[in-house]
Amino acid sequence: MRRLEALRADAGVLLSLVRGMPRNATHAERLQAFYAPQAAHYDAFRERLLQGRRELLQGLDLPRGARVVELGGGTGRNLEFFTPAQWERIARFELVDLCPALIERAQARCAQHPQLAVVQADATRWRPQGLIDCVYFSYALTMIPDWRAAIDNALAMLKPGGLFGVVDFYVSEARPALGLRRHGALSRWFWPTWFGHDGVHPNPAHLPLLRERMPQHALVESDAAVPYLPGLRVPYYRFVGRKPVRD
Repeated sequence: MRRLEALRADAGVLLSLVRGMPRNATHAERLQAFYAPQAAHYDAFRERLLQGRRELLQGLDLPRGARVVELGGGTGRNLEFFTPAQWERIARFELVDLCPALIERAQARCAQHPQLAVVQADATRWRPQGLIDCVYFSYALTMIPDWRAAIDNALAMLKPGGLFGVVDFYVSEARPALGLRRHGALSRWFWPTWFGHDGVHPNPAHLPLLRERMPQHALVESDAAVPYLPGLRVPYYRFVGRKPVRD
C-alpha cells in the first residue's frame, strides 16, 4: 500500500516536471505555479536526486554562536542534515526562499528549531541585520536567473573569513582548469537542456566564478543517479569557500 502511494506521489511530481515551469510570468510566479502542485511530495522525490547535501552541511565548521543563512532554502529539508552538535552552535538561522508553497512547509519546521526564522524574499536582494558566519545554497543557485547577483549578495552578508557553501548540478567548461573534471560535449548540451525545461540551469560559469571569488576553498566533483532513468548520472559538486580577509 505504501509503495503504491509512493508511486502515485512520484507520478504527480513527474507530471509537474513534464509540464515544466511556466514561461510568461515573473520568477516568483513561475516558482509558485511549478512547485505548489508538488510541494507535499517535493522532499521525498528529490531525496534520491539531490545528493551531497548531508556531506556539505555536516562538513561546515561552525563557530559557537554562529549566524547562518540558507538562500533558496525551499521546504527546509536541509535543516535536518545538520548534526545536534552543530545546532548547539547555531544562535540564529534564517532560511530565505521566494516560493510561498515551499515556505509554508519550511515554517512547519520552526517548532523544532527555536533559533530558526523563515523569510519569503529574493536571494539576490535580501540581507540579514549584521554580518553572518555562514551562508549556503543547496541546489538553488542553478534556479536563480541572476545568479551572479545572488553570489555577490551572499558574499556581502558574510563576515571576512566566513564560510560560503554550495552544492548543485553543473556542467564543466569545454576546457576546465587543470585538475577539474571535463564533461563531454554531449553532457554539456544534454543536462542544461534537460533541466532547463523545469527552470534549472546548470552553468559552466558557476564553478569558475566561485573559485575565483574564494581562492581558499575545498571542492568535490561527483555525479548522482537520476530517478526512473537507469544508467544516467547527473554531475554535481560540493564547494566550501572562505570569504577573503582583506586588510
